[in-house]
Amino acid sequence: MRKLSSKTKVCYNHIESKKAEFREDLFLRYILLLRGINVGGKNKVVMHEFIDLLAAAGFEAPASYINSGNLFFSSDDHKESCISKIRALLEKHYDFSVPFALLTKEEYLEERAALPAWWHGEMARRDVLFYACGMDADKIRDFIEKAALYNEVVHLGRHAVFWGKYDEAEYLKTIYHKKLMKQAFYREVTIRSGNTYEKIAEILENET
Repeated sequence: MRKLSSKTKVCYNHIESKKAEFREDLFLRYILLLRGINVGGKNKVVMHEFIDLLAAAGFEAPASYINSGNLFFSSDDHKESCISKIRALLEKHYDFSVPFALLTKEEYLEERAALPAWWHGEMARRDVLFYACGMDADKIRDFIEKAALYNEVVHLGRHAVFWGKYDEAEYLKTIYHKKLMKQAFYREVTIRSGNTYEKIAEILENET
């Protein structure tokens, strides 16, 4: 199989990727989730440009899925070192705050494997609220434990909160809709729809 240089860009199934040669057994695969970018023309982060920035920072095989800030890369650095590098990169190249969550492939897939049965059943809406790096996750846990949920169900995970809504007609009455966005911690979580969450898992599982 022909090897690709670190400058070769490959697009597949809505994923843009920059391949690089490296010792896979020494590297961890990470999923990086940026918050609040490319929404209504604000906080613009061009994915192929950000992929280049990740590669220049020393991260291997960076790739992205759709335009909402779902990125993949490999590194032999430990997680805290990766967080520091990404934070510095964002602060240097963007004049707006970009909170982010960072998980290893193993963390992402292990949490998914432990989800309750309702997550895989019929739901009107499913959302995943990832804890941003540096966030005090107890803030959102305390809020949920005290909330009077209305026709909705919540699973408190290690890296995220999984929130299901049973009935679209009742959505406007849910705590998720009525009160979540008013909480101070809301700006510290990065949210993905259930479909996007599952697609990211599929990508991670199918990577070689």
